[in-house]
Amino acid sequence: MEAQRQSVFINRELSWLDFDRRVLALGKEKTVPLAERMKFTAIYGSNLDEFFMVRVGSLYDRTLLKNEITDNKTKMTAAQQLAAIMPKTADLQQQCDKIVVKLRQHLAEEGYVRIDFQTLAKEDERFWKKYFLNELLPVLSPQIIDHRHPFPFLRNQEIYLCATLKGKGDDAVSYGLIPISSQFDRMLYLKRDGQLLYGLAEELIFRFADLVFPKGMLQKKCLFRVTRNADIDVKEGMFDQDIDYRQVMSELLKKRRKLAAVRLQFWNEPPQEIDKYLREKLMLPEKQCFSQESPLDLSCYFKLAARLQADGRSDLFYPPAKPMQAPADFKLGEEAKRRDILIAYPYQSMRPFIKMLMAAAYDPDVVSIKMTLYRMANNSQIVQALVAAAENGKEVVTIVELRARFDEQNNIDWSKKLEEAGCTVIYGLDDYKVHSKLTLITRRSQGRYFYTTQIGTGNYNEKTSEQYTDLSFVTTNQEVGEEAAAVFNNLAVERLTDDTEHLIVAPLHFKSVLLKEMDAEIEKARLGQPARIILKNNSISDKDIIEKLVEASQAGVPTDMIVRGICCVQAGLPGLTDHLRIRSIVGRYLEHSRIYAFGEGGDRRIYMASGDFLTRNTERRVEVGIRVDDPAIAQKLWDILELQLADNVNAREMRPDGSYAKVKPAEGQPLVDSQMELYNYFKDGFAVSAPAAADKQPTGDAPAAGGLLARLRSWLHRE
Repeated sequence: MEAQRQSVFINRELSWLDFDRRVLALGKEKTVPLAERMKFTAIYGSNLDEFFMVRVGSLYDRTLLKNEITDNKTKMTAAQQLAAIMPKTADLQQQCDKIVVKLRQHLAEEGYVRIDFQTLAKEDERFWKKYFLNELLPVLSPQIIDHRHPFPFLRNQEIYLCATLKGKGDDAVSYGLIPISSQFDRMLYLKRDGQLLYGLAEELIFRFADLVFPKGMLQKKCLFRVTRNADIDVKEGMFDQDIDYRQVMSELLKKRRKLAAVRLQFWNEPPQEIDKYLREKLMLPEKQCFSQESPLDLSCYFKLAARLQADGRSDLFYPPAKPMQAPADFKLGEEAKRRDILIAYPYQSMRPFIKMLMAAAYDPDVVSIKMTLYRMANNSQIVQALVAAAENGKEVVTIVELRARFDEQNNIDWSKKLEEAGCTVIYGLDDYKVHSKLTLITRRSQGRYFYTTQIGTGNYNEKTSEQYTDLSFVTTNQEVGEEAAAVFNNLAVERLTDDTEHLIVAPLHFKSVLLKEMDAEIEKARLGQPARIILKNNSISDKDIIEKLVEASQAGVPTDMIVRGICCVQAGLPGLTDHLRIRSIVGRYLEHSRIYAFGEGGDRRIYMASGDFLTRNTERRVEVGIRVDDPAIAQKLWDILELQLADNVNAREMRPDGSYAKVKPAEGQPLVDSQMELYNYFKDGFAVSAPAAADKQPTGDAPAAGGLLARLRSWLHRE
């Protein structure tokens, strides 16, 4: 029985690679416009880079430990996980190469032709040789590696050319190295005969590399790229209590650039001696070295897509879909006094929230603004509003998480600006990342304090609010405000929150609440009563929650999960998870909202939260969610779930073997792109309500579901 139960679990890292496979699949999806396919291919490459820097880097570190640590679900050691990761990565690379060939063919049909610098006609060769000599060679910094010149440090994710060198009379081979830096544009363009020719600088350098070194010395050559471990534990620098936390983070960022290599990429098949030489110098096993025909850094497709956009090729992109703007007279802070508000990004603009913050900065009745900050835009209007509030004499308290991976430097810079403006900046807790999205505005009027609270699923970031699907809930419910105030006060004194009625707060009062809700549905199913669970989040790996899902399935609870990325539970296993369905939606927008629904009809309870079901979120982060009691908003959240469960454009469903298959419309079922349908759903979401009574009765403002939702509900019916 234990072995059978063990089959429920899927390894976290292998599941993540399956997610990136779904992203890459959009690079060949015919229903996706060509420029968008290019961008999905680039996103796949960026994802894989981060996976190796963080996840593979972490596994590599674990192999160095004396005490072997195994995955608590699949019982795989770090070495076993690495061994499983590498062939899957090689297979993904082969798929990527095929997709890139097809992209090049389709681009050529649109008048964008790749330059193959290895097969140039004589006239073209003269042109590009002159370009190389005049534009690239002057800024190259070649190096010789021999007994007098040691092997240099190779920077993370930078492309290099390596060559074997041997002159007349030399007894031994030496090596030449050319760093291909960012001092020149990587994308090269040439207009000719109504076409735009494009190529990559590294491939041009590869073609004329023999002109860099003394004549006749270059024997063999290849292009390569190194990926380094970037998984740094901040505790390394926290042993001394009398230290500047921000300074520690700055030092660790410098260290990140020098950590061990975890992947070596070659453009095309490398010469055997160069392959062996680089692997020895970087201390990398052969299985962590990959040859590819596609570009070493796929971000070039972001740049090429930008060129298509500049050329006015809107036909090669998704149709424009800008966030819905609120009416000119809409004031979020004032409207929240009448009713609870839900804003859905990217369908609706973040602008009303920013305007509410700015209005609070200048409101004489506002005494304080408190906010958690995890990832912020480079030119953050939200931070500017907080600065304005502090300069106007408000108490501004910000919980800035400096450990937001790869955004550390940005957060360090913003924390300095906030402090300079007079804001109180707190760096969270030593042992827990503060990942919550929580804002509290406090007003004093007629001797009383009034709270406006915002709870979100996504970051306070204007840029990502137009790219990620997220939710922002605003309420003036004073009980909710008091609980939010307690969360902020606890964070200020490095204490966790464990006693709330409306909010759910990880790590002490988040998972336990959700498990209790699942237990309630299990009990109803065992009593023969209607039961239901729908869970939408980014990822799930928490063993306790997975085991509860198994228990729910065995009790007969119909359970649907919408999990975009990592999913460590296997659906559809007879006797274990046969009542569990899992789907992943990967499309135009990054699905980022978290909604948890339990029960049917009038017994339904719905939560929205900042936290996923990864163990790090449930046990090692401060996350905040809320039980949504407002009937109109609860209905909106339920309708979002129903639309996503009906999606047959972006959705892929997990098969019993753990793989994913694209969901196809049933006979007679309309095509449902849930992401686009939600634009229509939320188009009237900023409608201004009439003044409500003091007790704030529900206003019934949820947009009409329309014919589509009514028709789709029959498709979602459970026997």
